Amino acid sequence: MITEMGILGNLAARFRRESVTLELDDIQALILRSRPEPYVGIHAMLHVDEAEGGRDLVRRLARHVPAASDWTEERDAWMGVALSHAGLRALGLPETALKSFPLAFRQGMAERAEQLRDFGENAPETWEEAFKPGNCHIALTIYARDDEALDRTIERAMEEYDRSHGVTLLGTHRFGADADAKNPFGFRDSISQPTVAGSGVEPQPGQERAIAAGEFILGENSEAGAPVAMPEPSILGRNGSFVVLRKYQSRVGAFNDFVRRHAESEHEQEKLGAKMFGRWRSGAPLVLSPDRDDPELGGDPSRNNDFDFSKDPRGLVCPHSAHMRRLNPRGSELTILTDENIHRIIRRSSTFGPKWSADVSAADDAREDRGIFFIFISARAYDTIEFLQQEWINRGNFIDLGEERDPVVGLHEEPGHFTIPADPVRRRLDGVTTFNRLRGGEYMFMPSLSALDWIGNAGWR
Repeated sequence: MITEMGILGNLAARFRRESVTLELDDIQALILRSRPEPYVGIHAMLHVDEAEGGRDLVRRLARHVPAASDWTEERDAWMGVALSHAGLRALGLPETALKSFPLAFRQGMAERAEQLRDFGENAPETWEEAFKPGNCHIALTIYARDDEALDRTIERAMEEYDRSHGVTLLGTHRFGADADAKNPFGFRDSISQPTVAGSGVEPQPGQERAIAAGEFILGENSEAGAPVAMPEPSILGRNGSFVVLRKYQSRVGAFNDFVRRHAESEHEQEKLGAKMFGRWRSGAPLVLSPDRDDPELGGDPSRNNDFDFSKDPRGLVCPHSAHMRRLNPRGSELTILTDENIHRIIRRSSTFGPKWSADVSAADDAREDRGIFFIFISARAYDTIEFLQQEWINRGNFIDLGEERDPVVGLHEEPGHFTIPADPVRRRLDGVTTFNRLRGGEYMFMPSLSALDWIGNAGWR
């Protein structure tokens, strides 16, 4: 089990300030700072009704957003601020700046439903009101180590909100997980995180090298050797990043029922779940512990990500269609070639609702509010999520599995199947349904601290 001290101690041990090349004092800490374990937090969605009042709130909140310059140090709580394109427009940014953003961001997540494969029960017309097109202008996220620290930080944020005007609080959603940091299905979450070149942290075991900073921080060189396109003017775009926010209702009971239907003993049920996720519940990867869970391995950040799939080319240990292998094929032979390093993402997902229990069945899903905010940060966020949704999540061609979809986060408009390679004949399990239903989301921009100040003070005037 890894504690907050353990996580920060691991970061501090690998941190070399003399290796820092990024402008950490201008980057929001949330981009580089891992959440604590255990963690609690809150997401707040706001709508700007009047530009001047909205800018006043942005200016006030910016004073409470920590920089990444101390991101390896302990904090009780911290917040991050992100803005939608509709929000930037509502805040009064000039048209030249608004037009400089990527097309997908300008359109917003709902309008990109075709590219995201958000159909049927995941379609935008089914989303919660806060995420309906044009509603969410400002997303405020607070992470904290405990409820007391969270409540103090919420109080400070609400004081700034109450002093402002022209902004409507659409809603809030608290979240949290204990020291095991498990997702709604009971599996340890957000283990695999890239190391960002120039952040001062050396790569973890299992990582060949740090990923070029420009894959995550606008204005820095990317894996292609040059910065990706960023918003203009430079003060608006530089040192910012893009954010994908997707809220899912997790149908834990339906997942439990599926596993029980296809495996008899408790151990076989646990193993089937691990085959679907690619890791055991502790976070131990199947390729390092094929036959049983290993909590010591799962909780060891120096070992739990130190692997690839090159020695499992047929997927006999970890199926090609497993959720983790799909989203990070590391070392797999892919039918459709792609550069894995330009699809790396910084995960900041957050779990809400009751802890997983084996007793939960599909009949309980409608009564219990369980789920996950799938949040990630990348300079290529929108290209990445649309590629993931189209190819790696909702298709199987890249691994020679035709239309087979991700068994955990795929949209299954009709019951699908999950393939487990085996000798002499592979096993195909039918009846996979949509275990995570989309309840809403938005494409966001996380500005630098100087950009927040520029926006808050209408620096374009």
